[in-house]
Amino acid sequence: MTVERLQLTLQASSLKNVAGLGKGTSDPFAAVTLLATGPGEQPRVLGKTEVIKNTLSPKWTTSFLFDYEFGKETHINVSVVDEVRKTTDKPMGSAVFEIGDILGSRGSVKAKKLKKGGTLYARLQKAAPRSAGKLALRLRGIKLKNVEGMFKKSDPFFEIRRTHDGPGGGSWTPVYRSKHVKNNLSPKWEPATVDVNALCDGDLGRRLQVAIFDHESNGKHAKMGSFETTVNELVNAVGGRTFTPKKGGKDYGTIAVDECKIMGAERPSGATVQPATTAHVPTATAAAAIMPVPVAPPVQQFGGMSLGGGMPVPMPPPQRPTFVDYVSGNCDLSMCVAIDFTGSNGDPRKPGTLHHFSPHGQMNGYEKAIVGVGNILAKYDTDQQFPVWGFGAKYGGVVRHCFQVGKEKEAHGVAGILEAYKATFKTPLIMSGPTVFTEVISLAAEQAKVRARDNPLSYTILLLLTDGAVTDVEATKRTLASVADAPLSIVIVGIGRADFSAMQFLDDFEKRADMNRDIVQFVEFSAHEHNKTSLTRATLEEIPDQLVQYFFQRGIMPQPVKQMSISNMSHISADEYNEEVDIDLSLDYHDDGEIVLNGDVGTHIDNTYEAGIGELHVMPPPSTNPSASAPVMAAAVAPPAQPFTFQVQVPQGVSPGMQIQVAHPQTGQMLVVPVPQGVAPGGVFSVSA
Repeated sequence: MTVERLQLTLQASSLKNVAGLGKGTSDPFAAVTLLATGPGEQPRVLGKTEVIKNTLSPKWTTSFLFDYEFGKETHINVSVVDEVRKTTDKPMGSAVFEIGDILGSRGSVKAKKLKKGGTLYARLQKAAPRSAGKLALRLRGIKLKNVEGMFKKSDPFFEIRRTHDGPGGGSWTPVYRSKHVKNNLSPKWEPATVDVNALCDGDLGRRLQVAIFDHESNGKHAKMGSFETTVNELVNAVGGRTFTPKKGGKDYGTIAVDECKIMGAERPSGATVQPATTAHVPTATAAAAIMPVPVAPPVQQFGGMSLGGGMPVPMPPPQRPTFVDYVSGNCDLSMCVAIDFTGSNGDPRKPGTLHHFSPHGQMNGYEKAIVGVGNILAKYDTDQQFPVWGFGAKYGGVVRHCFQVGKEKEAHGVAGILEAYKATFKTPLIMSGPTVFTEVISLAAEQAKVRARDNPLSYTILLLLTDGAVTDVEATKRTLASVADAPLSIVIVGIGRADFSAMQFLDDFEKRADMNRDIVQFVEFSAHEHNKTSLTRATLEEIPDQLVQYFFQRGIMPQPVKQMSISNMSHISADEYNEEVDIDLSLDYHDDGEIVLNGDVGTHIDNTYEAGIGELHVMPPPSTNPSASAPVMAAAVAPPAQPFTFQVQVPQGVSPGMQIQVAHPQTGQMLVVPVPQGVAPGGVFSVSA
């Protein structure tokens, strides 16, 4: 299981002013809450940003760190709030984001409209693998140019800004903002402490901008110049070099560095720290505290060149990128689906068979697997067009081991895949056999190679759904070995409760066959039938490593596309406000900085298979005090009005096989139902009555 650390930053534009008549402009901050998505999860407040006074288009500097897992949906609620002194804060709007949606968007930036007006932007980037420490910084202005007017003096403050890699990252984004000093053109600002990872990703030679502003109470701060620098330059400037902020090509004074040192940095394993040359630094304190790490020159600049000695300069091998590096670095994931139509699935007209479509809206195993896995993979597919194939059925008396499912060559979206699947039973097919995977695997590999010729950073995932073991194991092995050089991973999901022991040949097959990479994952659906998160984790856990291994072995690195300024938001399409999900959470802000959820409304995302395709729904939180006596009363979760199919959440202390009593949400009739195998306390299963 690949887990990566991500960093979230936020900004908003054109928020509605909720300060009230005659009370100026709102002072917004944002609070971030990690929502409960799977069984047994609880919502958790991650924290809040700083307050920015008198603005309706804030760019917050506070960032949030959390873990990302490809096979698990992770939802966050961002609540924008107007801080009101001496009374209750006022909500300005909320939005729910899914982490995969953000990563799969251009530039890893996602926008969402707020109910009361304005747009909220969420940006993700990979957090540094180790702590680069904190930068302790103290700056001083010297004879700054007054921009306040003839009879007043400016109130200067400064921002430290950075750029982000990838599209949408070309503009300067604030990471730290100081307090302003009133009526002073030679201000001594308070000491600043800035996370080095957030500032420059631990790269002490990365270009930064220090911008000076004259603070205005209406939020329209006047520029007093800016200059570019690096952490290394700031560290080495203590007591010596000064910087000149410029505006329109003119000097606007001088900035001196009174203190700058890095504290608490973790050293890379096996690394030694080499002090920078600090001969011009007069104080022993500054020289001892500064230890900038030299940045190696780029490989393409010096690698293989002779520098006068006749010997090429040896360069270290490139660092292995991660999955997040690729998906945010112009890698295009594509999905194709293959469905088993062999006769062993049973007569689809009969309830209980694997291809039967319930008139009450309950999904069969094939539908659940398509929705569960497809909803995650679709987030990273740019065109939302998915080839869907079938195998194991007769057309015109001939068994077809690879045929088009649906009227179109490709289905649009996950909903289109389901429509194509259902429409197949309206065609003159005869469910037959045997079970043969080779043709759909070969076609998936061929199409993956074609895509890679157009875009070397293209990668395909074949979702293959079957009700039984493959008929010809040796032919399947040969086919798998022949496609191992394709940018392809294969996820095989066994539907139903057949004996899949014959499929165990897939375990470690690549190693035994001397293949250079692992491309196959087999999962039995019955083990995850009542838990979508469990299914997606099991099916997709190996994809990140398989993708990275394929590209890295071939020297294909993530390629950032042309940068665009995020300050121009017109290129980012904002999702509409979702009344059901984008709820203003009830939060209590304590004086000690702790934030506590005041109630559970809107904090639990319905992550059942039937919750919807590409849509979000909230559900009531699980009961925290179930009755200890049997049968146990279970709460019905978000039942649809029609027909009589609803969801039941298993109370704590109840095991699979036990009977629980539940009230029918429409008739009120008490029903006694058994808890299916594989559904743990907090899990959800369907009941039709």
